[in-house]
Amino acid sequence: MRFHILTIFPEYFDSPLRVGLLGKAIKKGLIQIYIHQLRDFAMDKHKVVDDKPYGGGEGMVFKPEPLYRAIVSIKERDPEAKVVYLSPQGKLFHHHLALKLSQERSLLLLCGRYEGIDERIKESLVDEEISIGDYVVFGGEVATLVLIEAISRLIPGVVGKKDSVEKESFSGHLLKYPSYTRPAHFMGMKVPDVLLSGNHSQIEKYRRELSLKITLEKRPELLNKAPLDKEDLKTLKNYLTQQKIYIFLVHYPVYNKRREIIASAIANIDLHDLSRLARTYGIERVYIIQPIEEQRIFGKTLIEHWIKGGGREYNPLRSEALSLLKIVSNIEEAIADIRQKEGMRPVLIGTDAKAKRSYLTPEEVRSLLFEKPIVLVFGTAWGLEENFLHQCDYFLEPIWGRLDEYNHLSVRSAASILLDRILRPYLLFKKTS
Repeated sequence: MRFHILTIFPEYFDSPLRVGLLGKAIKKGLIQIYIHQLRDFAMDKHKVVDDKPYGGGEGMVFKPEPLYRAIVSIKERDPEAKVVYLSPQGKLFHHHLALKLSQERSLLLLCGRYEGIDERIKESLVDEEISIGDYVVFGGEVATLVLIEAISRLIPGVVGKKDSVEKESFSGHLLKYPSYTRPAHFMGMKVPDVLLSGNHSQIEKYRRELSLKITLEKRPELLNKAPLDKEDLKTLKNYLTQQKIYIFLVHYPVYNKRREIIASAIANIDLHDLSRLARTYGIERVYIIQPIEEQRIFGKTLIEHWIKGGGREYNPLRSEALSLLKIVSNIEEAIADIRQKEGMRPVLIGTDAKAKRSYLTPEEVRSLLFEKPIVLVFGTAWGLEENFLHQCDYFLEPIWGRLDEYNHLSVRSAASILLDRILRPYLLFKKTS
């Protein structure tokens, strides 16, 4: 495979291209790398390749003329070269994009710097724009090296053992299992017995389970692309049961439309929809916080009809869902019930239609799931009372409108959306179909 690098700092690549497997691959002729100085394509005596941006602003922009001449010249000699521009605005680079690019015969890697390149070059000559991450470095040279290394190791013969490439992190959409070497005992820490057993089938099983566990905890979004069999799903389900998630539906203290503190009434539809939501998403229990005794009796009567009475025979699936509901008189009773079950106090995460305080994103909530039991606290009527809301440990990012600030969802809709945002990477049941 051929790599052309267009840069104003050719010397940047002197050392990286001489060492390690990359240097060996170049010596063997498995890959060819040609470095082109952009300034060689400037026509003025000072070799100027940049200028101030039209419209004002900071920094400089690569001029179109040298870029045009350079790209055309390189492509005349190597018509198969695909032009890739390295910039923060590009498509995020990942293993499977590297795999796709490794199928090309030739790549022309354009190293951006300053404020970028003239947009007309991007529109007319660039085939693909790529970023190596959501951050900014001094220039595209370091990004170019990342691409060259990631792509080169996928070319046959560059890495000694094909098996070692196939079993790396990301190649199968899973992170790699932990590695150990001699000595077997080090500073009181021992290599897992299974790795010393010589039982290769058990070792493979152990490593697969650890890869699944590490991916689930660190990069769960990868699992939706990973090829998973029934044993994998069984393993993942066992790990997912460690995530303890609860819902509180609070009827007091909440506001009415006039911002008065009230106790709202239990709604039959809330019981049905929240219980079905909980069963679908694997929620441990839904607590209905209701201080009014008559309302608690009303709610319990409804639930018992579906889990013990005629409703159970009529719709067993509904019965299974409603069995997750528990009606209590106050939040302290619900917290005590969870503490007894889990052995620790749960983390309370309040919700509201507006950003009442600094908030956690769904991704940040996700990072708590393997640490402690969490509770998503939802208010009824016109939302949780302010002082009560501030007693929560965290506040969850609200649901934003797409076109304007309108946000007046039912608690059932809001709970569904928020749970889906938090748990979406873990929704793997589709893999069994």
